[in-house]
Amino acid sequence: MSNEENATKTVDAAKETAGKLFSLMMDLKEKNAKVFFGAVGGLVLLLIVIMMSGGGDSNIVSSAKIKNLVTGQRYVLKNPNTYEIESPIQLLAVPGAIAAFDDSEDADKGKPESCRRIAQGTAVSILDFQDFAGKKNAFVKVQVEDGQCKDSSGWVLAIDVQ
Repeated sequence: MSNEENATKTVDAAKETAGKLFSLMMDLKEKNAKVFFGAVGGLVLLLIVIMMSGGGDSNIVSSAKIKNLVTGQRYVLKNPNTYEIESPIQLLAVPGAIAAFDDSEDADKGKPESCRRIAQGTAVSILDFQDFAGKKNAFVKVQVEDGQCKDSSGWVLAIDVQ
């Protein structure tokens, strides 16, 4: 027996079962309408109760909070939107660059590849802030304080500075 024949038999069996169930429900509606509508109302009520019971505060996903960052203070780079520690944070030449991961932006400046993408946990100090779309201090200009990229600077999102 081929897969096509098995699928056809399964579909036919499902249609037959659905037809019998529908027929049974219509018979119940005709013979005992109170029981039929009571069952339908009970299911609707049960569905409403399930939808309204959202649980406690333990189900709320915590989001990243932007700290009150201060110019000159030391912080670390940490992306709250990833679980991968190896995921680098891009240092941009301009705050809010659309093509944040377009390598052509810094290619002609002689900036090494490793200094454009900074590892999470790297110590930085804040140099400046930039507002964006009505949000105060959405972008932060940072200067790398440790490692081979020491004294490199660029713009990052404020939520990436912890």
